[in-house]
Parts: sequence; C-alpha cells; structure tokens
Amino acid sequence: MERMTGTARLGTGIGWRPEIADVVERMPGIDWVEAVAENLCPGHLPDSLLRLRERGVTVVPHGVSLGLGGAERPDAGRLTALAERAEVLGSPLVTEHIAFVRAGGPLTASPLLEAGHLLPVPRTRDALDVLCENVRIAQDALPVPLAVENIAALVSWPDEELTEGQFLYELADRTGVRLLIDVANLHTNHVNLGADPAEALGELPLEAIAYVHVAGGFERDGVWHDSHAHPVPQPVLDILTDLASRVAPPGVLLERDEDFPGAEELAAEVEAIRGAVEKGRAADTAPVPSPRQVVGTAPAGGGAVAARAARDGSGAGDAVRQRLALAQAALLSALVAGTPVPEGFDRVRLGVQARALAGKRADVVAKVAPELPVILGAGYRPSFLAYAQKCPMTGGYRRDALDFVEHLMRNGRPLDAEVRIELREWWLERSGPTPRSERPGTRWARATRRVLLRR
Repeated sequence: MERMTGTARLGTGIGWRPEIADVVERMPGIDWVEAVAENLCPGHLPDSLLRLRERGVTVVPHGVSLGLGGAERPDAGRLTALAERAEVLGSPLVTEHIAFVRAGGPLTASPLLEAGHLLPVPRTRDALDVLCENVRIAQDALPVPLAVENIAALVSWPDEELTEGQFLYELADRTGVRLLIDVANLHTNHVNLGADPAEALGELPLEAIAYVHVAGGFERDGVWHDSHAHPVPQPVLDILTDLASRVAPPGVLLERDEDFPGAEELAAEVEAIRGAVEKGRAADTAPVPSPRQVVGTAPAGGGAVAARAARDGSGAGDAVRQRLALAQAALLSALVAGTPVPEGFDRVRLGVQARALAGKRADVVAKVAPELPVILGAGYRPSFLAYAQKCPMTGGYRRDALDFVEHLMRNGRPLDAEVRIELREWWLERSGPTPRSERPGTRWARATRRVLLRR
C-alpha cells in the first residue's frame, strides 16, 4: 500500500461500534467510520464493516493501547497489529493517542502496571523528546500515515514547561505527524484544568489536522467526565465552530461508546456537528484549502528514525526515558495501587481519577465477562471495586476478570457456597490454555461433581 502524501478529505463520520452497526449502515450522509483497532481481528472482520467497505465508506482503525507517550519504546507486536488492520481495511491513515497507558517494568525495576485508560503525558522537554522518538518509530512501522489525538485529563502534571498547543505544535513540527484534534477533550481540559480552548487552537499547526473528534460528557462536582455516553453539549459544538472558522477540517466524527440512543437521536447529533462546521466555515471567507502535505515530511521508512533524530538532536537517551518512567510509574501506582501521591499533584483530583479508573475497570470487565455480574448479582460491583483498590491491573481486561475471580476464591468470597462453585467453574472454563473438553462423558463428570459439591 502506498503512503498517503496529503491530507485525506474524509467528510462526516461516526464511530463504528457493534451495538450500533445496523444503525450506522442505514444512516444517510455518513462518509466514513472509525473502529477501535484492538476490537478488530484482520481475518474475521465484522460483516457490517465489510459491507461498508464495499459501498466505498472509508474505515479508519483507531488504536487505544499503544501508549506512545510512555517511557518505553512502542511494542513491535502492537505496531504490527495496527499495521495489519490498516492494510486489511485499506485505510488512508491510522490514529492513536498522546498518552501513556502502562508504567513500571525494566526501566524502573518495578512491576509493570496497566492503567486501562489514557493518562496524560507531562508537557516537558523530556517527555516531548520521548514522544517524538516513539512517534517516529511508529511512523516507520506503519504502512500509512499516523495521526495522534490530544486526550482529556482530570489531573495535570506539576512543573509543565509547555502549553497544550505548544506541545502539539512542536510534536507535529519535529515529526511530521498529523493531529487528530478532539474538541470535546479541549472542553474537558478547559473545565478541569482551566486551559483555554481558543488559545490552544490558536497555537496549533492547523494544516497538520487529519480530522476532528466530537463527543459528549457530563459535569459532576466541578469535574467534567469525558464519558462518550452523553449528548454533545453546546460548548463542544462552539469549539468545533471556532476550529472550522480557522481551517476546513478534513473530517469530523461523532464518538459514542455507551448508552447508545436511537437512530434518530444519533442522526440529529451528526447533523448538529455538520451544522457547527458549516457555521464556522461561513464565518471564514478564506477559500477552502486543497489537500496538501502537513508540517514536515511524509512518514518514510528505512532509517528515517535515526536520520530525523540526528537532524534535530531530539533522540531520547536512556537517562531521559528512565526519568520519565519513574515519574509515570509513581503517578500510576498512586492511582491504581494506593501508594502515596507524588509531590505536586492535586490529591483530591487524583482521588477522583482513581475512582474513575476503578469504575471503568468494573464496567469493562462486566462487558468482557458478562457472566460475572449474573453470577454475583448485586454484589459484583462492590466486590470488584474492593478488589481494584488492592490489586492493580497487570494485563488486559480478560486477564483482569480471571484475576478478580481468583482473588475472590482465594479469600473465601462470596460466602454463598453455591455462588463460589459457579465462580470456580467459570474460572476453570477460561483459565487454561485451551477450552475444557465438551465431550459428553467429561461434561457428565463435571455436572456430577457440581451436584456432589453442593451436598
């Protein structure tokens, strides 16, 4: 597949999710969709996505687990998987986040911890050097251009050296990476951190924008939660209008991940987004720019990483990576393992973030292992939150579900013997390297054992 050398004109899109696949297929005026890369298997793509591709609808894979803002270099296996999804979908680009999602490991001589969430990168020179090198590594491994997204944050790092706009500008300028600008995240950071969305937009290299995300959220006790489960509020649409008055965004996409409304409400949100863009364009009398090369050179293969690093002197050395690794590990450990809050952080906000992470873990585990809320009933959520306070996530959510059940069994919970038996059977079914035998004799033996255990 040839690399794209200009900004693709995508149009208006919506995030494809299995729960609304039929609605998305029937929705008029949808030019493209975005799918979470980690939820796709290249050899077994959902029929809905295949039908959309056959109709000429562009599909963009959106990664959430690469952790380009982490101290470690990007994992080669994750990059290969992202590249495979881009190729099988015939995508013009792939996208990821400016975030770290895990910390610890060899650089810190401590256990590797998983956040299960996108966490903010400190806007410092050290972190920028690491991020630039990680982005270049990813660019060289991918068959199409990469765009990276600004994230929402509940907490800010102390002693930051750059504003969000300055940080994104330097990243794009030094690497040639495209930017996926989430205007909902700009609103989140305005409410939570006092960052001015208009100032951030004014500092961005607008020609580097690949496309724009729009999503909803809610405010509680002065904190904005970027839920992707609520309608898009007017302040977010206003930021989109401001952006559209400065540049014609190549694409705009509605994100919705939970609590999906009906088809009419989704269509109305897409229309509201389209209207906000048109309002911004009407306020700008400048001609719409044609697709062109973004800041810097197009992603190239071969020895481009080393060549670019040598030109701008921004290669991140081991000492820089280790400093960042220790800082990120301390923050993540405070959030998921109850260790002391690092100096300079807002303890109250870290508490809000820690509870949000635990709640998200409980919700996602309930989705990947839907039998557990059924087996445990009303006791599922309080049991999981108690577990999450003491047991950080060290693998993916499926591993987390197994670890949770193992934790309950090891501690003699729940007290009801029949429920414990069901949990044990569930764990045995899923913890081995291969599924348990379904031969009639084996199934009969298991059923007999369950009956005897209940007596």
